[in-house]
Amino acid sequence: MSQTPVLDEASSGLAVRHAARQGRLTGHTSGLAREQVQGNLVVLAAADAGDFLRYCQRNPKPCPLLAVSEPGDPTLPTLGADLDLRTDVPRYRVWRHGELVAEPTDLRALWRDDLVSFVIGCSFSFEHALLAAGIPLRHVQQGRNVAMYRTHVATQRAGAFFGPMVVSMRPLKAADAIRAVQITGRTPEVHGAPVHLGDPALIGIADLSRPDYGDAVEVMADELPVFWACGVTPQAAVAAARPAFCITHAPGAMLVTDLLNRRLGSA
Repeated sequence: MSQTPVLDEASSGLAVRHAARQGRLTGHTSGLAREQVQGNLVVLAAADAGDFLRYCQRNPKPCPLLAVSEPGDPTLPTLGADLDLRTDVPRYRVWRHGELVAEPTDLRALWRDDLVSFVIGCSFSFEHALLAAGIPLRHVQQGRNVAMYRTHVATQRAGAFFGPMVVSMRPLKAADAIRAVQITGRTPEVHGAPVHLGDPALIGIADLSRPDYGDAVEVMADELPVFWACGVTPQAAVAAARPAFCITHAPGAMLVTDLLNRRLGSA
């Protein structure tokens, strides 16, 4: 009998999607599929999709759009072959009137013909470039989800959608932080350069040991906390806008596409 393959950084996007589809992967995707672009997911009724599209266009730093589906279509051929948005994310979140009501691993029973899907770039994609440059990432070393925080930085409103920017944080030594700014600035499709370095209180974060999403990691005395805009920002906007129905990914549980990280940006 053949063994189930172990998922790791060398896995393909297709292998990660199949693992999620089969229920073998229900957690975060940080550190998986080194070569492939990962994406955040937002699914809304067509009646709400126009406002959300404008919200993404007005807030490209936290909401860089990779693809938008046709209503009712659970596939996105531009992001991958054999890709099904109803099954290929390890864990989803279901929202009703802005309240989180469920975290299923399969959407087939909830899918509707009027649903429009948005896939937004994810910072997990640039992590591999940082690692390749010799920049250590503590949450990857420890097998944890990245730490994410709600800030007091307001996003630009579009229709019903508004709210605070959410950021992801990685502790880095000063020299590595400078290199990280240079490296990630080349890939605006996955959030680009950091939005803040240093004192978290300046962007409304009171305690780094208590992230709003993901897992806390220690910031050493010789390190700076470095903050990137995060694709969980739309979940804060959904909570504020309170649409009747919405589906998102669970923070850190991303859609892994067939797009290649090395083809992002201008390089």
